[in-house]
Amino acid sequence: MNENLLGRTARGSLLLLIFFFLFYGKVSAQGGAYVIKGFVKDARTGQPLPGVSVKVGNTTIGGSTNGNGAYEFTAGLSGGKYQITFSFLGYSPKTQSIELGSEKTITLNANIDEDLVRLNEVVVTGTSVATSRKTLGNAISTVSSKDLENSNATSIDQALSGKVAGAQISQNSGNPAGGISVRLRGSSTIVGTGDPLYIIDGVIVNNNSTELLDLGGYAQNRLVDINPNDIDRIEIIKGAAAAAIYGSRASNGVVQIFTKKGKEGKPVVNVSSNFKVSEVRKTLDINTYPFRYNTTTLTDLSQTAVQRYDYQDDIFRRAYGNENNVSVSGGSNGTQYYLSGNYLYNQGIIDNSDFSRGGAKVRLDQTITNWLKISAGANYSISSSHEIPNGGLNEAYGALTGFIFANNYINPEPVNGVYPSTSPSVAPRTNPLEAINRFDFQQRTSRFIGNFQATATPVKGLTLNYVLGYDNATQIGTGYIPVGNTTPTYNTGFSKRADLTTFMVNNDFTASYQTKITDWLESTSGIGATAQNEKRYQTGLSATQLGLVGQTVNNGVVVGTELRSTINVMGAYVQQTFGLWDKVYLTAALRNDVSSVFGRDDRSQFYKKFSGSYVLSNEKFWQDSKIRNIISSLKLRASYGESGNLTALGAFDQYTNYVPVNSGGLPSVYSSTLLGNSSIKPERQEEFEIGTDISFFKERIGFEFSYYRKNVTDLLNLINLTPSTGFTTEFVNIGTMTNRGLEIMLRGVPILNEKVKWNVVAIYSRNKNVVDNIPGGLLTFPGGFSQVAAVNGYPIGAFYSTYFARNADGSLALLNGLPQTAKAANGSTLRKVIGDPNPDWTGSLINEVNVGKHFSFRAQVDASIGADVFNFTKRVGDRDLYGGLKGYEAELRGEVPKGTSAALFSIFENWIEDGSYVKLREVSASYDFKPKFLKNGSMRFSVAGRNLFSIDNYSGYDPEINSAGQSTAVRGFDFVEVPIPRQIIVGLNMTF
Repeated sequence: MNENLLGRTARGSLLLLIFFFLFYGKVSAQGGAYVIKGFVKDARTGQPLPGVSVKVGNTTIGGSTNGNGAYEFTAGLSGGKYQITFSFLGYSPKTQSIELGSEKTITLNANIDEDLVRLNEVVVTGTSVATSRKTLGNAISTVSSKDLENSNATSIDQALSGKVAGAQISQNSGNPAGGISVRLRGSSTIVGTGDPLYIIDGVIVNNNSTELLDLGGYAQNRLVDINPNDIDRIEIIKGAAAAAIYGSRASNGVVQIFTKKGKEGKPVVNVSSNFKVSEVRKTLDINTYPFRYNTTTLTDLSQTAVQRYDYQDDIFRRAYGNENNVSVSGGSNGTQYYLSGNYLYNQGIIDNSDFSRGGAKVRLDQTITNWLKISAGANYSISSSHEIPNGGLNEAYGALTGFIFANNYINPEPVNGVYPSTSPSVAPRTNPLEAINRFDFQQRTSRFIGNFQATATPVKGLTLNYVLGYDNATQIGTGYIPVGNTTPTYNTGFSKRADLTTFMVNNDFTASYQTKITDWLESTSGIGATAQNEKRYQTGLSATQLGLVGQTVNNGVVVGTELRSTINVMGAYVQQTFGLWDKVYLTAALRNDVSSVFGRDDRSQFYKKFSGSYVLSNEKFWQDSKIRNIISSLKLRASYGESGNLTALGAFDQYTNYVPVNSGGLPSVYSSTLLGNSSIKPERQEEFEIGTDISFFKERIGFEFSYYRKNVTDLLNLINLTPSTGFTTEFVNIGTMTNRGLEIMLRGVPILNEKVKWNVVAIYSRNKNVVDNIPGGLLTFPGGFSQVAAVNGYPIGAFYSTYFARNADGSLALLNGLPQTAKAANGSTLRKVIGDPNPDWTGSLINEVNVGKHFSFRAQVDASIGADVFNFTKRVGDRDLYGGLKGYEAELRGEVPKGTSAALFSIFENWIEDGSYVKLREVSASYDFKPKFLKNGSMRFSVAGRNLFSIDNYSGYDPEINSAGQSTAVRGFDFVEVPIPRQIIVGLNMTF
């Protein structure tokens, strides 16, 4: 598949479409000119509603209401009857008929009802046609800008936490740039990316969390480049049954993000600013016992008086940050615009760490003719961070790493400018204060996301949509450790520069045709095609043995690597939906993908989907009965779908590659240890889902229930080969995975009157993951020191390691009073599954209260119950060699035999803890008013908090963090990762 051909095809298609649209527009832009205007109000409060979309059915003609709820647009239409639809997120769509005749000005007012339980939401599920959730056979979740505005989150994924049923969203690190993992309905891969496919205004965006620098496992999630304040709404497609038409990229689900756009009317300016304070919520209890043992010999109980230091006092700080946003939007009948700018600065709670992001966004929507509309958008962001390495998964340097490996009776402050070694000679680590004050690790990212979209309705019922998306990001990381430091492996200095540049282009064309065949049968037919191209250019240069002056890599002995790759994906789909009697909806779809990463023996992949829904409450007997007063609506749904995951496939995994090398000044190559596989193919997922959506008491209560079972086959795994093959490993499709779960969402409005509105949302999600057919029954992962594995019959990422030897009655088997590791009869150490990082269930409770026109309060509590955490931090800190944590005191006091900590060190079962928590994720209070100097504008003051407290029994910093970052397989692994801070935010917002 030639990438140049893809580019030429895309450019040619775009030029042809523009020429056709403009030519046909001149021919067709004839007809009468009618002015349609009116007011739109909230049916309950009578207040005018700004931003309501008003559209003539089956056309691109329409407008939106201004700040006073008024709208007006010109329609070049011939006379006759037309349907006008009023739609607004959070409200039920309303359709009214008009008759166009001799009168050229038509006034049409509307009062629309709040969609209190969101069962009537209009969504877009991969096609250009919007549809009501009532017609869908699968579950889909929507999060509006109103749901996000008080979250005060740094990134989109962080703001989504706790708001979506079936989504486990966890913050892996308390670094100021975050580091978020999103899992929709469990994990669907072992070696691939577990995060969903993200699409912003039709642009498939890069969400790789590449770790350019070794910061202890932490990596930035690239969604941090997107400003949450620019988001209008987010649609989350969780299962293969819904995501099948996205094909080989969709097995982790799909998140569609729609950004704000301009509305017809005078310019509207929105300015917001907030100030935040972050601090560590909880520190570790340290060893304060004023004596230490002189030796580690078990029989030597002699001790020496010492002074203990809490290094955390110097590592953590109270951090400050601020965020400023400004946007201008407006437009005429034919042209609407939206412009915004933003700047964010966050200090980290680790001293000398920070993150800043600046950006600008512009979007233009232009009506060319009555049947053609185009839009273009551009978003640019540039971010910079000062990083402090923490964690010790791969390297021996870092601040928190140095703290946990330290003898805390050594004063870490420098003497005559020289930092002392704070760790024992048998396991040397960096002085934590030196890592903070002398290391220089930075990351910078420049990113541009652009899109062009053309939507045409040349004949009644036919919608043509073309999207060109472009995402380019350049990420640069630099690291520097000066000469003469306490880091054991880099005492002669260390310098590194690594960069990654990605280019992603997607061309998508969809066509849909809606028609009513008879009074009882309506049809929606759709076809689509896509061409996607992704390029990656990555380099890494590192140097040791540095000179005394200069931080760049040319100041030492350099080792370099470089990788270039191109991935092409082409696909097409066809989809058909029938609606029968306005109550039964049936959908079938088929997608075909081909990709350059698929093995040549399996170059083409097909995915199919079937779904159906039955709106039982639309039956005549239901409408005529009194049950309607209790159960307002009832829909039954079921679906089946297939999708793939090509993120587990590397660009060259199907080939046996040669590695270039320079030997003695002469170019040469050597064979890779990885054997190619021409039959390699994407992991395949099939899912079955059933559910129901019910509303009660005139839609004051809404209930959504879904049960799903998804089976993943052709799992990609790296297997070991016998040495006689000449290779050591090979990627093969082997192994299966199953996810079974249920999702429950309950929405209610206990109080609803002109003065008070109280919304309650409760979410419960449960998922059970099982891996099977792994070769040898076991596959360990290096990201967890090989203590984390895929084990047949257990969930992905199970903790697999040593455990206590026990007597027949279950008590610990002791030797000289010390616990022992379980061993086989031949003396070999035994291992088994000792913990599961996957929660039994997750949930959230959201309360939102609006009092009058001015005051609002919102609180969100998240829960994760039943997950285990591997507390590697405590394992090190309680060991006699280091002994900086409280757990070692018992041995110093003689309460347990000397040598107990050394014995427990190798029994990993001892370090598995309950990671259940209930956390106050968000709480905010705001006051809205209209000061006279703003005339028709408004102002809002707010006070908010994030992660204010956590109810848990975990002895570490926070049970939510994960030292392995966004790793799919290694979860719940705590090795001195930065804790998630408590935050207080004060904000001001003005609109005028």
